[in-house]
Amino acid sequence: MLDLRPVGYVIGLLVAILGATMLLPLLVDLADRQGNWPVFLESAVFTILAGGLMALSCANGVKEGLTIQQTFLLTTSVWVALPLFGAIPLMLGATGLSFTDAFFEAMSGLTTTGSTVISGLDSLPHGLLLWRGILQWLGGIGIIVVAMVFLPELRVGGMQIFRSEAFETMGKILPRAQEIAKQISLIYVTLTLICMMVYTLLGMQTFDALVHALTTMSTGGFSNYDASFGTFSGPAEYAASVFMILAALPFVRYVQLLHGSAEPLFRDSQIRVFLAVIAVLVTVTTGVLLSIFPHHPEQAVREALFNITSIISGTGYASVDYMEWGSFLIMVFFFIGLIGGCAGSTACSIKIFRYQLLFSSIKVQVQRIRAPSGVFIPRYAGRAVGPDVLSSVISFFVFFVVTMGVVSWLLALTGLDFITSVSGAAAALANIGPGLGDTIGPAGNFASLNDGAKWILSAAMLIGRLELLAVYAILTVQFWRA
Repeated sequence: MLDLRPVGYVIGLLVAILGATMLLPLLVDLADRQGNWPVFLESAVFTILAGGLMALSCANGVKEGLTIQQTFLLTTSVWVALPLFGAIPLMLGATGLSFTDAFFEAMSGLTTTGSTVISGLDSLPHGLLLWRGILQWLGGIGIIVVAMVFLPELRVGGMQIFRSEAFETMGKILPRAQEIAKQISLIYVTLTLICMMVYTLLGMQTFDALVHALTTMSTGGFSNYDASFGTFSGPAEYAASVFMILAALPFVRYVQLLHGSAEPLFRDSQIRVFLAVIAVLVTVTTGVLLSIFPHHPEQAVREALFNITSIISGTGYASVDYMEWGSFLIMVFFFIGLIGGCAGSTACSIKIFRYQLLFSSIKVQVQRIRAPSGVFIPRYAGRAVGPDVLSSVISFFVFFVVTMGVVSWLLALTGLDFITSVSGAAAALANIGPGLGDTIGPAGNFASLNDGAKWILSAAMLIGRLELLAVYAILTVQFWRA
């Protein structure tokens, strides 16, 4: 019989912590002398009580470690429970969102997707804007811990290749996670503060710098303005590009750097490939913009760098309406959103290392066709890759494509057009943020979609953020029988 008490205990603690963070926007609204602060007081009290009571009721079942079943269940349940409570201020506050819209916004925040249903951001109380930023920032640090601690142990999507780098945690998941989380938190907070200071020096107001630093380092993409990052066009775009790239690199390398070892950061193959892909895409996009549109060279480079970095990292900021850049670049932007950043970062989507493993496998297959008697072994970063890793990666790709097709089909059944359905499915599953087209493109938002579509997209955000297989595993009969 599966003991749910350890799972409930951790979820309860995290819900209580989420409630405590609601006090920060409460203080901001009090300082602004806006009447929205009781919303956060009520939400905080309810959330802390609910989380505390859940933790207390399950405390007697806590043991030193978690079983594989409990870990699978925990990784999924947390990302369901937190948006439920994170949605409360959005329902009670000035936004006055319905439960569906509030849950969609909270899920988009915590999964760092960045899709929004809120219009009129420019006039919202500062407390609510900060709350959206906090949701994304918490989701960013949460997914790093999941990617570095839990997924390698669960052998999800080829992540087991990083087990040795994720500090061997088998059998002691929770205690070890706490140790790793401390180191990650230090780095994450430091980078966020540096990002905030840079934004401030470049002319942002302190509050805008804070919120955009939270959503940049989490690669979330929520902004305080309907025009997104277009409000700060200029030097801030270069700064944002740098920090989005830093957030999309493996945080385990920063931990190693903190311990005095810089070599792994520069020798990591996925980092080199990731930076090379960005460089190539920026060069191509800049060339297209200069040849088709009357852009100043500096403007073309800046807009290309910012928007490509934003999409490939899954941040979802937009400084311009790139739907006006022509069909070639629109298709480029669609596909680069399906690349993603590095494993163990706040970035999302498929991830660079999976493409490296896929191409390595393809290369071996071609070699075997050419020389049937030869012995060819797929390699990653100079290491031989076992069949379990390759099969896990191939399974991930298959499940990703199939899931995107099913989600697109379901969205079409709700009445959405082809472009909105396909790009919406890709944006949600890859946690990119904006889709394509006039409705959910960079110049629009998700408010006009029907409730059914929003629930489908919310589920897709969750599935995509947790690497698909971690969610699908708990939906099988065998999981509950084991």
